[in-house]
Amino acid sequence: MAVILASQSPRRRELLSRIIPNFDVVPADINEEVKGYFTPMDYVLTMAAQKAAHIAKQYPNDLVIGSDTIVTIDNEILGKPTSREDAFRMLRQLSGRTHKVYTSVVLMKNDQESSATVPATVEFYDLTDEEINRYLDTKEYTDKAGAYGIQEQGALLVKNIQGDYYSIMGLPIATLYRMLPAFDV
Repeated sequence: MAVILASQSPRRRELLSRIIPNFDVVPADINEEVKGYFTPMDYVLTMAAQKAAHIAKQYPNDLVIGSDTIVTIDNEILGKPTSREDAFRMLRQLSGRTHKVYTSVVLMKNDQESSATVPATVEFYDLTDEEINRYLDTKEYTDKAGAYGIQEQGALLVKNIQGDYYSIMGLPIATLYRMLPAFDV
């Protein structure tokens, strides 16, 4: 049995390698458009499950791991920014405030499925326009929910976190590690 990560995220690849030394990467190409009828927790779990299911159809005898991360504030899902201006808007909205990050992980093999959603709370410093633009100049915000990555220069925006740091990065490895024995991994 192979283990397959249904993600193109370099962060998830790096984090998964901490608990599983050998795995394959097969990105799931699904529509991640945020629909208004989803609650944030429903959305993140649905996206992780769709990624896993998409790849599990092609590899039914292998263990497929799907994951998704979202940032929410005022019950609004902040997805990946569509432009620098969109990223600026998101960071301005997060400035000086506390928001939630949710990461869902879904494991699928044959008829067996297991899932978990791991929350974390992040508080940002009050950010000036100059600080936001300096961060945006790093281009780290691209392809990141909420327009920031906590593991690099985005750490300078963060005043406080509560919860699983690795969930904020995109893969709650301690939770995932505890899910694996049910799949004989």
